[in-house]
Amino acid sequence: MNWFNTIAILVAAYLAVFFQGTFNELRYWVGVQIDLLPGIMVFTSLGSGIVTLTLLAVCGGLWADSLSANPLGISMLPLFLVGLLIHRSREFILRDQPFAQFVLGTAATAGASLLTLLMVINTNAQPLVGWFSLWQWIVLSLVGGSVTPLWFRLFDWISETLNYRPLGGSSFRPDREIKRGR
Repeated sequence: MNWFNTIAILVAAYLAVFFQGTFNELRYWVGVQIDLLPGIMVFTSLGSGIVTLTLLAVCGGLWADSLSANPLGISMLPLFLVGLLIHRSREFILRDQPFAQFVLGTAATAGASLLTLLMVINTNAQPLVGWFSLWQWIVLSLVGGSVTPLWFRLFDWISETLNYRPLGGSSFRPDREIKRGR
């Protein structure tokens, strides 16, 4: 496990939660609070291990809940379930295709927000749910899906810039036969 990637993902998640808690222009314009964590969870599920995925679900869920009206800790399980579902089938997913990243980000954002809503409904909290919630869910999912390819580009750029590059292979092939003698 590469601890640099784990730390970079957690720092980006912390900054994303801070940004989504303070960026109010989209909320004032279309009435939707953005959610950036499912896009990071898609990247983490496809490129990291289960420990990094769990750390992101726990830390990101607690950070997001501390800045929202949700009960503390309610976002952890939906983030983890979305990440685990993608992680289990990551061999079959086209990781480098922006369209696949968009579709996964849209599905992850829609699934995580729907699971969070179902969990909030099962508590004593009374969320405001109506026909406008369907509009918010659609816009939230599309914005989350649109941001997901940007997360892939950002983390690939960070990895390329700050990680060391392995040396190229030598000209010696281990399967060649060397004939010696006269």
